[in-house]
Amino acid sequence: MIKNDVLRRVRYILDYGDNKMIEVFGLAGLDVSRELLSRWLKKDDDPAYKSCKDVELATFLNGLIIDKRGRREGEQPEPEKVLSNNLIFRKLTIAFNLRTDDVLDILTLVDLRVSKHELSAFFRKPEHKNYRECKAQILRNFLHGLQLKMR
Repeated sequence: MIKNDVLRRVRYILDYGDNKMIEVFGLAGLDVSRELLSRWLKKDDDPAYKSCKDVELATFLNGLIIDKRGRREGEQPEPEKVLSNNLIFRKLTIAFNLRTDDVLDILTLVDLRVSKHELSAFFRKPEHKNYRECKAQILRNFLHGLQLKMR
C-alpha cells in the first residue's frame, strides 16, 4: 500500500491537524516541516506531491504509539528502514490498543471475514512457517473499518 495513503487515512481517522501530525513525528524523533507534511498529504497526481519513505512512515507510526499509549521505558525502538503491510498493520493495532476480537470486529464492519488463525498469521515473523503476507486490500479494508468505528 502507498505509504502516503496510510498517512492520509490515519490523519483523517484521528482528525489530526498539521500541528498534531508534526507533534507525533516529533515524539519519535523526526522534525518535519509543515511544507514537507503538506507535500506528503497531497494527492498522487498533484505536482507538489512527495512520496513518503518507509522510514518516515515507520517514525510516524512509532510516534503514534507513543502518543496513544505513552513512551515505553528503556530504549526507544528504531524506525524500520523497510516497512511491509504486515508491520503497518501491527503498529496500528498496537497504537490503538486493539485485541484480536477488536480487529475482527473492525474487519466485519467492512464485510471482510477473517478467522483468528488467519489474522494471527499476519502478525508472525516472516520466517515462521505460518506467516502470511498482508495484502494491500486487507490493510485498506482495516483502515476503512477503523474509520467507520472511530468517526
